[in-house]
Amino acid sequence: MLRPDPPPSRPVVVITGASGGIGAALAARLAPTHALVLVARRADALAAVAASIDTSAVIPVAADVTVRSQVDDVVETTLSHFGRLDVWVNNVGRGITRAPSALTDEDLDEMLRVNVKSALYGMQAVLPHFRLVGRGHVINVSSMLGRIPSVVHRSAYSASKHFLDSLTANVRDEVQAEHPDIQFSLVSPGVVHTDFGVNARHGGVDSRTLPDAQSADDVAAVIAQVIADRRPDVYTRAGMAARVAAYYLRVGMDP
Repeated sequence: MLRPDPPPSRPVVVITGASGGIGAALAARLAPTHALVLVARRADALAAVAASIDTSAVIPVAADVTVRSQVDDVVETTLSHFGRLDVWVNNVGRGITRAPSALTDEDLDEMLRVNVKSALYGMQAVLPHFRLVGRGHVINVSSMLGRIPSVVHRSAYSASKHFLDSLTANVRDEVQAEHPDIQFSLVSPGVVHTDFGVNARHGGVDSRTLPDAQSADDVAAVIAQVIADRRPDVYTRAGMAARVAAYYLRVGMDP
């Protein structure tokens, strides 16, 4: 049920992909100041994360956010339990290890289903409530590979994250034309010290063994700051924006 007058309480944040990695680290960071709804498919792992957080203002919700009806249910559960919903973090994602010349229909469908559709469903599900109350914040976790397609065997992943980047910007422009206090932020990490690599479609190198990987908590700290300052487009390390600009200057060609 949509509620036009949320009762005063700590802000409520929904975090998808919260059973490990960046999502679990973000939950731990926000727990002292926010109420949390933690969402993931793995009910046991999700319950363990919720139990590790020293607050009663947290509920785990086992759901597959690539299924639209289950995302809608998360919104309803959140509003029924807390009476408000302030921030939605789309943190679900999956990599792939396959050369672009070998990609199949199933590979592309999986990348779009997990990396794009899950975020679109979240944005669309929460938007009616945000419009009703006149304010809200969606954070989509993307990737540097959405900006610079620099890893050949991650081509379909890069494409899906580029799709997410463009979608986020366009939804922001559409919604803010009438509701300027509803923000859509994009956060782009590089390599993160999680099990992303080993969980990639067709397997892959463990991201935790790669040089210069950021910790999940470092990325979570950036997302927590974005929740506070509501910046629209953020990289998780210094120098990333300059790398992106240099890439496009290098590959760009005048007529």
